[in-house]
Parts: sequence; structure tokens; C-alpha cells
Amino acid sequence: MTAFFILLLGILIVVGMIVWLRINAFIALITAALIVSLFSPGDWVEKVSRVAIAFGNTTASIGIVIAMAAVIGVMMMASGAADRIVRSFLGLLGEQRSGTALTASGFVLSVPVFFDTVFYLLIPLARSMFRQTGRNYLKFVMAISAGGVATHSLVPPTPGPLVIADNLSIDLGTMMLVGALIALPAAAAGLFFAGWLDRRSPVEMRPVAGVDEELPDSDRLPGIAMSLMPIILPVGLISGRTILSTAGGGGPLGAWFGVLGDPNLALLLSGFLAVGLYVHTRHPTRKRLGKLIEQSLMSGGIIILITAAGGAFGAMLKEAQIGPAIQRLFSDPGGTTGVLMLVLGFGIASLLKFAQGSSTVAMITASAMMAAMVSPDALGFHVVYLGTAIGSGALVGSWMNDSGFWIYAKMGGLTETETLRSWTPLLAVVGIVGGVVTMLLSFFVPLV
Repeated sequence: MTAFFILLLGILIVVGMIVWLRINAFIALITAALIVSLFSPGDWVEKVSRVAIAFGNTTASIGIVIAMAAVIGVMMMASGAADRIVRSFLGLLGEQRSGTALTASGFVLSVPVFFDTVFYLLIPLARSMFRQTGRNYLKFVMAISAGGVATHSLVPPTPGPLVIADNLSIDLGTMMLVGALIALPAAAAGLFFAGWLDRRSPVEMRPVAGVDEELPDSDRLPGIAMSLMPIILPVGLISGRTILSTAGGGGPLGAWFGVLGDPNLALLLSGFLAVGLYVHTRHPTRKRLGKLIEQSLMSGGIIILITAAGGAFGAMLKEAQIGPAIQRLFSDPGGTTGVLMLVLGFGIASLLKFAQGSSTVAMITASAMMAAMVSPDALGFHVVYLGTAIGSGALVGSWMNDSGFWIYAKMGGLTETETLRSWTPLLAVVGIVGGVVTMLLSFFVPLV
């Protein structure tokens, strides 16, 4: 059976089960992995067991990181650290740059915290700003989204980019640094678009059930330095490990960073710090603390299952020999193979996003497919750019099958038509700018 038929079969199973049958992405991806494995070359005795082995290997790579990122996010919300970061941006930039402050807040908080949680946190601030100024409500709501979705799709330890890094064997520190570098202009473009659309089609703020209009007392919030530490610590340790190893080891300092900068340990340390911050500021009972940690781990558990199933799916596509078939199809002595792979990765992620709605599932599936197709040595630039192309593409094509669409609409008090006119093009702008910046950097800063 040809490799392309197996690839098409796998895609149809994933999209069909998620979109048409409304089955959880974990079941869809693990089913596709098993069927692809059965049709691929190899010993029949090993065709099922190798799926389980690939699932376990992926879990070993990303399981602890995702679980601890979930704990960090919940603890930052519960301790008030996330709220303190937002207020500090607002105080630093002032009312005249409140849109920029909201974008910056979403940008920073979406690194350890899931986008929907960030939006829940920031929407009362957007409403408060509108009450003070009487204008720019749509810009404020879109500004939150622009910053949030940029890092959500490009900067680990958010699950999507984390699994992209794992599937494509990208050093996590490199993915963090390059992802943040590309997310910055993408978020800025989103903010610019938000201001432009708000001037053309302003939206009045409407009452929204379930949105807390009262902001918490700032006296009960932790300081800005401690609030930022659960984010700065893992990013600094992991990035430091990458920089020192690239520079030749770094001697004893490099050895320390080699241990502390391991993503599993870095996120674990950050998790303890976030828990300690919550205990220090809120003085919870042991029962309350245990329940909150358990709830955060439960929310991370389903993400671990989905990402591990996506890793198994990608590994089985490799067993099907998709890579050599694609390389023969796109072989080009003129050196444009790498560019074609960037476009292909961006396009596959966009199609998957449009078809099934979840950016995370689109990133997991697209990166698994591209990992089976691409040899990093043949790209002509660092494979991290393929990862950021996939992450950028996973933003393009958001509409009513995306949970983020409805969070934005219902929490923001917008109609479906207003959401289609603002949310959908906003994500397209952020994603396309991210893709263009990726392309430019791959040309001018190939990192090889």
C-alpha cells in the first residue's frame, strides 16, 4: 500500500472522528495511529506494541512538563500573581496605552496559563477600561486575544508548541527563544489590526452574565517580582541551558544549567515556587491546597493523553515511510525544498485548524505529520522554523468550531457576526504575520 494512501487514511480518520463523530481527539489520534501502523511495513507481531511504545516515549518527553505547567497556571491565578502582572503592565504603560498593556499581559500570561483562563482573567479589566474611557471596547477585547494566542501557539510550555518541539526534536530552549521572537511582531500586528477595526466598526460593551465586574483588592496581591518568578525561572533555566550548550558547554556553570535547565526539573521547581506563592498570599487549608493541585493536574491529564496520542500517530507515519515519499516528491536541486516544507507545514496546520477547531490538536497532528516527512538536514535552516510555521498556521481558520471563538464571544458580550468579523480575521493576521516572520528569519538567520 502506498505511503500517500496511508497518510490520507490517517488524516481522514483523525478529522472524521473529531469533526463528524464528535469523538475526543485522544481516541481519534490513537485509532489513527493503530490503523496506520497496521497498514505500514513491519512485523505483524509488533504493529500494535510499537504504537504503545511510541505513546510511552512521547509521554516521557512531555508528561511532567505539561502537568507542572497546569499547576503553575492554576496557582498563579489563585495567588493573584497573574492579576499583579496585569496591573503592573497597566501602571507602567498608562491609560493611553491600555491596549498595549492588555496585549503584553496576554502575551506573558499565556506562556504558562491556557488561553481561555487568561481571557477570563483579563476581560473584567477590558470592561473596566471601557467604563473609564467610554471607547475602544472592541480594541481592548481583541488586544487581550492578540497577545494570548501568539504565545499560546509559539512558546512552550503551552502544550501545542511543546509537542511541536518534541515531535520535531527541537531543543526546548531554542523553541522558547525563537517562538517568543516571532510571537512578538505577530502580537503587535494583531494589536494594530485591533485598533484599526475598532475605529471602523466600534462595538458597545454589553452586560455579560458570569463576568465579575468587581476587580480584586490590589493590597492582597503579591509583589511583581514574585509574581513573575514562576514564569521567569523555567524560561531562564531552560534558555540558559540552551545558550551555554550552544556556546560550548560553559564549564561548571554549564554543568549546573545542564541539570537545572532540564525542562522537567525547571518546571517542577517553578511549580513548587508557584505553590509556595499561593500558600504565602492566601494561607489556604491543606485540604483546599490539595484540591486545587488535584484539579489542575486533572485539567493537564487530558492534554497529556492527546499529545502522547499525537506523538504515536506521528511515529507510525514514519513507519509508513511517508518521509522518503515526500522527499522524492519535493526534491529540488535549486534548494527550495525547505521553503516548500514551511509552506506545507503552515498549510496543513491551517487546514486542520479550520476542520476541527482546536489549535492544539492542529499543532500536534501537523507536527507529527511533518516529522514523518522531513529530514532536518535537508531544510537548509534550523528545524525550529518549521515548528513556528506550524504554530502560526494553527491560528488561521478559526470559526464557530473553535472553543476560543465562543469564549471570546460570550465572555466579551459580542454577537456571532461581530465575532466572525473580529476574532476570525485577528487570528488570521497573527498567524500570517508569524508565518511571514518565520520565512524571513529562515532566510536571513538560518541558525545552521
